[in-house]
Amino acid sequence: MSISVDQSALTTRFLDTRGLTDRLTAALSPEDQTPQSMPDASPTKWHRAHVSWFFEEFILRDLPGYTVYDESFRYLFNSYYESVGARHPRPQRGLITRPGVEEITRYREYIDAALAQALTEGRLDETAMGLVELGCHHEQQHQELVLMDIKHLLSIHPFGPVYVERAPESREFSGSPMSAPALRWQVMPGGLVEIGADGPGFSYDNEGPRHTVYLQEYEIANRQVTNGEWLEFMADDGYRRSEFWLSDGWATVQETGWDAPGYWSHDDGTWTTFTLSGRRPIVADEPVVHVSFYEADAYARWAGARLPTEFEWENAAAVTGGRRGGLLDPLRCHPSIASEAMVGDVWEWTSSAYLPYPGFVPANGAVGEYNGKFMSDQHVLRGASALTPPGHERITYRNFFPAPSRWVFSGLRLAR
Repeated sequence: MSISVDQSALTTRFLDTRGLTDRLTAALSPEDQTPQSMPDASPTKWHRAHVSWFFEEFILRDLPGYTVYDESFRYLFNSYYESVGARHPRPQRGLITRPGVEEITRYREYIDAALAQALTEGRLDETAMGLVELGCHHEQQHQELVLMDIKHLLSIHPFGPVYVERAPESREFSGSPMSAPALRWQVMPGGLVEIGADGPGFSYDNEGPRHTVYLQEYEIANRQVTNGEWLEFMADDGYRRSEFWLSDGWATVQETGWDAPGYWSHDDGTWTTFTLSGRRPIVADEPVVHVSFYEADAYARWAGARLPTEFEWENAAAVTGGRRGGLLDPLRCHPSIASEAMVGDVWEWTSSAYLPYPGFVPANGAVGEYNGKFMSDQHVLRGASALTPPGHERITYRNFFPAPSRWVFSGLRLAR
């Protein structure tokens, strides 16, 4: 990770980050925060406790005079850090009713007070402050996961409860464009380009080292694929034509019965989607979201194009200035109308496997397990989504998920 730490700014960042998590979860009842809807998702209260445990485990435990809040939390809220010790099985997180939500809140307050005091008293060295910065970015990742996971949980409720009230689209976009720009192709010259993070500012270890890549000349779409375009793919039997699908993708479609993106439903002749504001009609000009890598790849083939590599994507973002689209707005939590932005609204699948850059070395210690150990059977997504907290997005950011994942806020952009 690359860090640039100022003590006063870091204290503010820490408290602001923690405050946003509290804001995002304040409307969720204890009953909302306890269940786990599938093995890949986690209960809200687990997320709230885990990010607090991160600060306690990697920073506060090493401070003289600090008293660990509860030693059992090291087992309950460790995610995947093998070097820390044993941990509770991920698929069973929703079975843990104790500690309850009130106790988790007290734990968060305990960690907030202890770490804020250590920061203001200047008791943290440069390494520890770097870990605080990492912890803030880690918590921002979990803010997005909280919203992804609670959306999945609420979606299986028979009456589709609302997380955040928002106005109908016709009023919501008053004064804003109501239609996506026409799709056009942007020509990117070939040659040697520099890829990866380098220089001041935070980045994860997997975003470097910066290195040189040779690209052939290519074209990339000016915007993401929309719901309206996806409906055309569906109308052309895209989900039933094996010639567009990778072998694993076709097998997955046959096994799951997918015939539309995640959360879509065909009700009374109208396609609707479940959102964090309840079930709504599909908006044709919004970016399609909740599609897997398999679906994104199949759509690209149907469209006579392909998915960009992550290097093509990053180069295009750098050349076009990395324009921002919709990031997290707690009063919306949903993509906006598709625009010519490169970053925001939905994460974009690339054709690239999640692999180390040349010369990649994981960070020292347990935090070295953060990214490098997952470089197997995953695909890279670039950009950001409507659930990504502002300030957490970068054009070098490498998100990654397994190919069948659909509860992610994932869409696509075409290349050729």
